[in-house]
Amino acid sequence: MRTLITGASSGLGAEMARQFAALGHDLVLTARRTDRLMALRDEILKGHPTRQVDIAALDVLDDDAVSDVFRDHAPLDRIIVNAGVGSGKPVGTDHRKDNRQIAMTNFVAALSQIEAAMELFRSAGRRHLVVLSSVAAARGLRGGPSIYAATKRGVAHLADGLRSEMLHSDIDVTTVYPGYIRSEMTADVDDAPPFTGDTEPGVRAMVRGIEKRRAIVFAPVLPWALLSLILRAAPLPLLYRLTPPLRGE
Repeated sequence: MRTLITGASSGLGAEMARQFAALGHDLVLTARRTDRLMALRDEILKGHPTRQVDIAALDVLDDDAVSDVFRDHAPLDRIIVNAGVGSGKPVGTDHRKDNRQIAMTNFVAALSQIEAAMELFRSAGRRHLVVLSSVAAARGLRGGPSIYAATKRGVAHLADGLRSEMLHSDIDVTTVYPGYIRSEMTADVDDAPPFTGDTEPGVRAMVRGIEKRRAIVFAPVLPWALLSLILRAAPLPLLYRLTPPLRGE
């Protein structure tokens, strides 16, 4: 199995790389910060010297670069669309450039990655596309997280549509909904939200579901599969209480 992971220089992407390597996968790791990719490659090869680990500099906002990197490292059995950025600022508070950057990175750039992946996969036999969404996609959130939640809902719907289209093909499409997992993206949040888990077990749940090629993966399953249902059905006053704003909002 040869797996490409975008946004692999830190956080969930880096930990997925470690765990997939331990399962015997060869890897293609991409990110903007190649120094971190090189350090991660060295770490993985030290523990698993028979693995093949390629790295490539990639800014996912560069459509042509995304296509080139994916094509240059083909054949690929699995592509994991993981690159993304975190919470923004409340809408209408003079942070439109920051919020637009989040929207471009988390949705438009994800679309570019999915386009490039599907161009390779449609004529390549059995392949696996994995798209990282978030439990935040369950419902619109207030304050700064509203932009992040909206982008993650968008990529989840895109993956749903592709999964329906590919139902009778050799291409599997998995949508991963990580819960609150400690990572570099959440390092600047003073008070961790309820049910926040550690990176390694959280990613282990993700990897387990991905390896089984499940259509939908909540990580971990409990409590997030249940809480997502509650968030979708909650009336606004209850939603307001369940989703307090993060620091500075």
